[in-house]
Amino acid sequence: MADVGGITGSQLRSLIERIERLEEEKAALAGDIREVYAEAKGHGFDPKTMRQIVRLRKLDTADRQEQETLLELYKAALGMGE
Repeated sequence: MADVGGITGSQLRSLIERIERLEEEKAALAGDIREVYAEAKGHGFDPKTMRQIVRLRKLDTADRQEQETLLELYKAALGMGE
């Protein structure tokens, strides 16, 4: 294969094929995640709320507290506070 910009065609093909395999795996994992949320919904849990919890658990404590504080502040400013 031709050498273009220091990358051979075979190197490029290998990289593209790896990306394609990873995209297939990602799609399969996304399907698995959808199934778990559907199962949770079947048990009476709210998937939308669960997604929020998963998102919050990814944050470190300081970032999570900052987001929660801002959310409460914004809600109060809009008259939505408790």
